[in-house]
Amino acid sequence: PRMYVTLLFSPNSYTVHLRDDKNAAQIFEVFLLNLFRINFYLHSSQHVNMETIGSLWKTVLPLWLLSLFFTVQSSSYLQNQTSSAIRFKLERQITMRAGAPLKVALFSDLHFGEDAWTNWGPLQDVNSIKVMNTVLDDECPDFVIYLGDVITANNIMIGNASLYWDQATSPARNRGIPWASVFGNHDDASFQWPLHWFSAPGIPPIHCSQTAEEECSFRETGRLELMKNEIKHSASFSRYGPRNLWPSVSNYVLQVLAPDDLQSPVAFLYFLDSGGGSYPEVISSGQAEWFLQKAKEINSDSRVPEIIFWHIPSKAYEVVAPKFGIPKRCVGSINKEKVAAQEAETGIMDLLVKRTSVKAIFVGHNHGLDWCCPYKKLWLCYARHTGYGGYGDWPRGARILEISHKPFSLRSWIRMEDGKVHSEFVLS
Repeated sequence: PRMYVTLLFSPNSYTVHLRDDKNAAQIFEVFLLNLFRINFYLHSSQHVNMETIGSLWKTVLPLWLLSLFFTVQSSSYLQNQTSSAIRFKLERQITMRAGAPLKVALFSDLHFGEDAWTNWGPLQDVNSIKVMNTVLDDECPDFVIYLGDVITANNIMIGNASLYWDQATSPARNRGIPWASVFGNHDDASFQWPLHWFSAPGIPPIHCSQTAEEECSFRETGRLELMKNEIKHSASFSRYGPRNLWPSVSNYVLQVLAPDDLQSPVAFLYFLDSGGGSYPEVISSGQAEWFLQKAKEINSDSRVPEIIFWHIPSKAYEVVAPKFGIPKRCVGSINKEKVAAQEAETGIMDLLVKRTSVKAIFVGHNHGLDWCCPYKKLWLCYARHTGYGGYGDWPRGARILEISHKPFSLRSWIRMEDGKVHSEFVLS
């Protein structure tokens, strides 16, 4: 295997040592130290001429470049090939309480900031906070997941939509409950306004249609800005995700650990950005490849259960969607609209169904659906519309997950704003 290369120079020779306990900074330090020694030798020797200097530099320079090459290569090797215990530590950790399962509350489609210029809009944000407060007080979860459409950016006139985002996460933050989030299609949508709102000197119509019939829009706070603001909070477990996937941002993994065994994860929680708003509503082939490589890296034998979260349902949800009511094969309470799926399927579902470790996928987006239905060897689940923003007048609530280990189990139910519980079942 390619390991770290340390080059040790002396005035008349050099020695190459292969080591696995040196980092790039140490290697470079050794190089500079010995370069100094060579320089001292050249200046102190009475028998050195330009030919000798040229000969030494012809030796030193290629070896230095070689050392830098192997340093970079070895860094990649060590990242991908270290033991599983070391690899697991690269992911953010959620530690379960001793002797208790991990309880997670899913808050979906809060839509803060909607119709902010009316009396109705701010009142809905207050009602949404009441729903979250009720759920958090009744369930006392260990973790909260914001499942997208946290805000309605296309209704927010100010550039800094992070203010509304902070308001939406305040119930968890004020209680010291850690949380994570994924983006939905409304979270960074362009603000739109009817033309009659502003005169010509008003807000510049950056994205008006050519006919200028109804609405104009301008870009608001983007995904990167929203994430930058969120991760400033110490209780946020959210992440930017790999840069090569941007503008798809919220792609990352969290691991669940038991307090009595911090070397063996209980579960991996994958968060994927399903797009929408500033770019198409799709989980790209690049994201699918990222998931595949990440899963091979941290869970190559599929031994550890995996749970998936994103906002917009995949087209597989259309396949399993009940036509009328809730059939026996599914669990839920409302089935009031058609599935509004992503624009295309680029491979993520094929990867997920092939992995025996994937237990369930949880989405939001459709406010009138809260069912879970089996799909091949996993479950496709909706959360429950939590926020008073957005369309629909169905009672609000939140899906609750309970993760246990020894043996592993995944239970779920829905907690309503009036305190009632329904649709409880075991997914694994």
